Amino acid sequence: MANHKSSKKRIRQTITKRAHNRLYHKTARNAVKALRNTSEKSAAETLLPKVTAMLDKLAKHNIIHKNKAGNLKSALQLHVNAL
Repeated sequence: MANHKSSKKRIRQTITKRAHNRLYHKTARNAVKALRNTSEKSAAETLLPKVTAMLDKLAKHNIIHKNKAGNLKSALQLHVNAL
């Protein structure tokens, strides 16, 4: 266990940031899943910009890798175009 005041603070900050990152990552995954399960083109087209923005924000804050975000966005765009 940590003995220094700064290490205890760092542990508290890490726990808080981890919970925040997990929440936003899980929310984005659920949004991607919802978009993939959408079969109506109009609904998918309205949902796509929101999901894309979520993925960009996750990549910007290094919650997911930027290439993973790009791959997901590409696959989702192909899905929407195929509808």
